[in-house]
Amino acid sequence: MHIFRKFSVSVLLLRKYLLMIKKLFSYFIPINVYQKNSAVSKTLEVTWNNGELVLDSKSTNYSYGSLQRILRKGLKYIGFERIRNFESILVLGVAGGSVIKTLVDEIKFKGKITGVEIDATVIDIANRYFELDKIQNLEIVIDDAFEFVLKTKLKYDLIIIDIFEDTSMPNFLFQDFFINRINSLLNLNGFILFNTMVINKKQEERNQVYKSKFGGDYSLRLYPKVEINNELFTIKKLK
Repeated sequence: MHIFRKFSVSVLLLRKYLLMIKKLFSYFIPINVYQKNSAVSKTLEVTWNNGELVLDSKSTNYSYGSLQRILRKGLKYIGFERIRNFESILVLGVAGGSVIKTLVDEIKFKGKITGVEIDATVIDIANRYFELDKIQNLEIVIDDAFEFVLKTKLKYDLIIIDIFEDTSMPNFLFQDFFINRINSLLNLNGFILFNTMVINKKQEERNQVYKSKFGGDYSLRLYPKVEINNELFTIKKLK
């Protein structure tokens, strides 16, 4: 028994040492940890990059890394103290759960978080490598965001929209029906945080059209060039 205990301790120390080495080398070159193909998201990769574990698709960052910084800025624009006083948050597009980690670990949000993600594979990865399933006040729903928004009868103080198909965004996010439905799910004085990508003139014009759809019942702010190619909307429901 004593020998077995010493062996177990040695294995744990070796794992910690190897982890430290991977983190160190990741400042010079990304270190791939895990890769899996998904029917929805195609290739998903967990990688040590600049000392932190990130989740990427073949073409873009899916969670943690730059995406976590982008959404953290959006949450900061809304106000951490204000968010702490909210009761319910809806996250459309969970991926690895970096924005949820920011809400729970940094902002210390104690209310109910509902995360909707179409890709069950990415949630399996999030649970395995980022311990998403250990967050007590989080409910994960495997569903299409459009379908969930149609079906839910609940209302929320904050709705975070972060839905991408690799580097593109589904058209339904910008259509009147979806916009109106999202607005109907928002409590008075609640906020929408919408992360978009702008890499060409057409997408820039698309965002301007989206901006024009909110009248005097809403206070809208647009934050361009967040981490170069992202634009963030914060939208407050006034009436």
